[in-house]
Order: sequence, then C-alpha cells, then structure tokens
Amino acid sequence: MCAAKSDSLNITDTTLRDAHQSLIATRLRTEDMLSLARAIDEVGFFSVEAWGGATFDSCIRFLNDDPWERLRVLKAELERTPIQMLLRGQNLVGYRHYPDDVVEKFVEASARNGVDIFRVFDALNDIRNMKKAMAEVKNVGAHLQGAISYTTSPVHSVATFVDMAEELYSLGCDSICIKDMAGLIMPHDARDLITGIKKKADVKVCLHSHCTSGVAPLSYQAAIDAGVDILDTAMSPFALGTSQPPTESVVASVAGTARDTGIDLLPLRKVRNVCLDLREKYDSLCDAITGRVDSDVLIYQLPGGMISNLVSQLKEQDALDRLDEVFHEVPRVREDLGYPPLVTPTSQIVGTQAVFNVLMNGERYRNVTNEVKDYVLGLYGRPPAPISPEIRKMIIGNELPITVRPADQLAPIYEQMKKEATEQGLVNREEDVLTYILYPSIAPSFLRGERQPEAIPEKAAAAPAGVAEIPRSMEVEVDGEIFSVRIVTVEGGSVTAPSAAASSARAPRGDVAGGVKSNMQGMVLKLMVERGGAVRKGDTLIVLEAMKMENPIPSPRDGTVSEIFVDAGDVVQNGDVLMVIE
Repeated sequence: MCAAKSDSLNITDTTLRDAHQSLIATRLRTEDMLSLARAIDEVGFFSVEAWGGATFDSCIRFLNDDPWERLRVLKAELERTPIQMLLRGQNLVGYRHYPDDVVEKFVEASARNGVDIFRVFDALNDIRNMKKAMAEVKNVGAHLQGAISYTTSPVHSVATFVDMAEELYSLGCDSICIKDMAGLIMPHDARDLITGIKKKADVKVCLHSHCTSGVAPLSYQAAIDAGVDILDTAMSPFALGTSQPPTESVVASVAGTARDTGIDLLPLRKVRNVCLDLREKYDSLCDAITGRVDSDVLIYQLPGGMISNLVSQLKEQDALDRLDEVFHEVPRVREDLGYPPLVTPTSQIVGTQAVFNVLMNGERYRNVTNEVKDYVLGLYGRPPAPISPEIRKMIIGNELPITVRPADQLAPIYEQMKKEATEQGLVNREEDVLTYILYPSIAPSFLRGERQPEAIPEKAAAAPAGVAEIPRSMEVEVDGEIFSVRIVTVEGGSVTAPSAAASSARAPRGDVAGGVKSNMQGMVLKLMVERGGAVRKGDTLIVLEAMKMENPIPSPRDGTVSEIFVDAGDVVQNGDVLMVIE
C-alpha cells in the first residue's frame, strides 16, 4: 500500500465482490478477475473486497468455480493489497446458522487461504451471532472489522447504532464499518453517526453504501468532512446504480486536500480500462433496473445485490411484470417480521416471502418458506422489534420462539459431515468439507465435477419493425426428457442454449385428479413422503429449493400418496404435477 498521512482517506475497492454482486448477480468468473487483480495491486488501496458475501454460492451454483481456489489465486496476484471478505457472522457465507466448530474451521481456512481482513456482521445486529466469528478472527491474527447493518425504521436510530459500535469496539474490533447495504443513509445521519462513534471509541470508521437512491455520493462527502477513515468504492465501469460510488471520482474529489488518499489517477486508469473490457463482456447480464437511480429504495430498502437477484428470480418464475407489486409488499413483510435490516440472509427471507405473497394473489403467508418459519422461531436471532402474536400464529402456529443464542442449540457437526463427504468421495482437500457443509444440496454435484458453468448470454438486439421477435425460452423434449431452453441471438441467426438443469421427464402438466402442482419453478430438494403413505392436510410433501430458499409444498387434503412423479434433484416448472393424493 502507498504511504499515507494519518488524516488521509483510505479506500477499499469492492469491484471484485460487492460491485459485481450488485450489478451482474455475482457472475464475474475467476479467470476474468486475474488481470484486474494485477492492475488493482499497483494502486495502493487500503484493501480490496474480493471474497465472501454471495461469491461462494455463485461460484459453485452458477460458475463451476472453486471459491477456495479463487481466493488462493487472487492472493497470489494481490501481493501488496490486503484481501477483505464479508462474513455473515454465525451464517458464514450461507443462509443459516452453523455450529461453532464449523465457524472455527471456516475462519481458519479463510485466513490460511488468503483473507487478511474480515468484515463481520449479523443481519439482525444481534451481536450474540457475531461473537464467535469475531473471536476466531482475533485467534488467527487477522484484522477484525465489526459491521453495523444500517437501516431506518421506528426502532433504529443514530443513538442505537453508536451504542452498538461501542460494544463492538469493546470486543476487540480493529475497525468499525457502517454497512449501508441499501443506500439509505442521509448526509446528516452519516455525519452524526461517524462523529458519535469517534467520541465513544478510538477506532477507524469505514462507510459502505450503495448508489441505489442516488444519495450515496452526498453522504460520502459528509462522511469525509466528519473524519471517516475508510470509504468503500467501485471502479467506474462497475459503479453507481445499485453498486458503490466510483473509486476514481472519490479519489479525485479529495486530491490536494488534507484528506488526499495518496492514490495516483494513472494506475487507476489502467484498472478502469480492464474493467471496461469486463463490463463489455458481461454487459448482457446488466439490467436497466439495477443500473439506474431508484428513489423507491427509500421505501422498500432492498440492498443492491438482492435487487439484481430478485429480478433474476422473478424472470425464472415468469413473473417479472409483478416486480412493482413485490417492491410494495416488501416493507409490509418487513414490518410483520419486526423491522429486520435487509441484508443477506434477511433480505432473501423477506424478499422471497414478498414474492410468494404476491404470487399467491394476495393470500399472504399461504405459502411460507422454512426460513421464514425459522426466523419467527428465533433461529436467526432476536428481531429488532417484537413480532405480533397474530403474525406469529399465522406462520408458526402455537410454537414458541427460542430466547437463547441460536447457535447454542446446534451440536458440533464438522467431523460427522467430514466422514459423510469422504465416504461419498467428495473430499480432495480439507476445504471441500466446508463447501459440503455450507451447501449440502449443490456441493456434491460441484465436487464431483458434474456441474456446468452458466453461459454468458449474448446481448439481444431489438427486432426490426415488422419482424416477429424471437422467443426468449421454450421447453424441448429430447428422448422423453424435457429441457428448459434459453434462446440467445448470434450473428446470422439464433442458437439454443440448455439451462444448467433439466426438468423432470415424468412430471405431467395440466389437470390430474388428486394432483398436487408446483406453484413455482425450482429444484426438488427433499421428498418427505413415500408412495402408499398416509398424509394429512398441511403435511409437507416436498421441499423445493427456489430463490435460494427452502419452500415446503403442503398437502391440500387428507389422503394417501398414490403416485409420485419427481425425484430429488429434478427441476420442476410452475404448474407441474408433483404427485397424486387420493
């Protein structure tokens, strides 16, 4: 890193993680990161955020990239710049809490493979869920950055966040991050929060925000004036919209002042040029919705990465036309659930439930994900505000929420899961055990080398006037097996590209007497019943994985399972008949 005066502004560049997570749904491939990492290493950033968050999931789910290998090769390129990761506290890089033994192994492996700075947060700001990961970061001798999940609601304020920062500092944090994942922080709040923290703790303060609402550049200037130590930025080709303010602009804005970063604009230009090439390559994944200013985010508060994924998920459900309905439903669900900050995994939990409430045509909570049930049961931590008895009963019936730290109820599983993965022939190195534990539904096919990387679609041109537009997708039957096919345009015509997974060859469509239909597109994760078994109305028949959530399909009636048309691993479409209950 370049030499910097004590009052100079430090920059953490997010292009290799949050920027492409926000704009292109975390689809940047490792092979395309290497030249960018080499250019970044010449600049003199405080750190480069390059791992954690959704990158781990996307690597194995969509890209057929090994996330651990990505970390190792980036470390080899970033010889002078610390690698920073985003760690979801007890959730690590997954969507649920893991036992303490898994947290220990994961933090140790992350540090060993190349992480220098761990930004640790909890989606509910429940510090009980952060303590174990924070302690392990200190044990491995890495830089510990405790993060506040910033949000606005009737139960959140500058004063409550200052108190949280003071507690994080008392627990040994080397720096504090104000993590404004949805771009909500106003300039006066940024000023008051930063000055408030610095009055209570002698610690570096970082501000992380998104440009979704258009306010972030103004709040960054207020933060600079208030003495913020670190700002998160993204290189201009991957900046703005639902991403961060541009690195080049922030560096230039303080050049020659007391807050000068010490960064030369010429090395930044080299980084920018590499990013321009990458932006062109991935341009077809950039959606206009994620690239524009949207002041409605001040109402629905979805973070940038969730918006791009929500658009992608609604496209999968053939329901993108209902995006505005979902945006209006999100704050209603958030209020029902006690005003959680909307950051992974709570953004997925709230966002996915909002989708289901809309797709069920107004029958709110008719279909409830397992994650929403677990959240209401207290298995993610303490909600910022109490959940009303009416909503709680609607979601979990007469069950009572827990009051202890959720991980206190989790027995150690590392050795057991290691044995299980080894017996399946999935373990080539120790890190493979962690991959299997974190994503047991998709890791086996990834570790066996059975997954194919998702193709980068060509940018489709608008059809000339009078010419029929080529359909975007269709179903094709090949030797009795039905494939969901995406159609992409190439010069001189069109070609078809099969999606990563095939639909079930056996699931019929249409009306079948006693049939139980899927109400969404997804993958069959678990079959909970067998042919000939008796079921009661409301019993879970099948668990589908859709939109990264587990979605139980309940029995609509008492009866007997007379036919099952799907197996675990099958991909089903909305309207497919899954089984028959007589």
